[in-house]
Amino acid sequence: MAETTLISVRVSKDLAKRLAKLAGVTERSKSYVAGQAIEEFLTLQEWQVKAIRQGMAEADAGKLMPHAEAVKRLKTWGRRGA
Repeated sequence: MAETTLISVRVSKDLAKRLAKLAGVTERSKSYVAGQAIEEFLTLQEWQVKAIRQGMAEADAGKLMPHAEAVKRLKTWGRRGA
């Protein structure tokens, strides 16, 4: 088992109820569910910050897609087979 540490977090009453409910239906502890939620949140945020920084570095280096090409690609989003 990985080494753990105790942290304390204040949350709204509603969030605490939701956490307790999810812990109950999944037969996990509130600590486990909260830890999983924090892990998923941090993973997503770390990815987003890395992607933004990479994009900014590419922009600073002049590696930009022409506007017309960006618009063309965006128009294909959500289309099947695109």
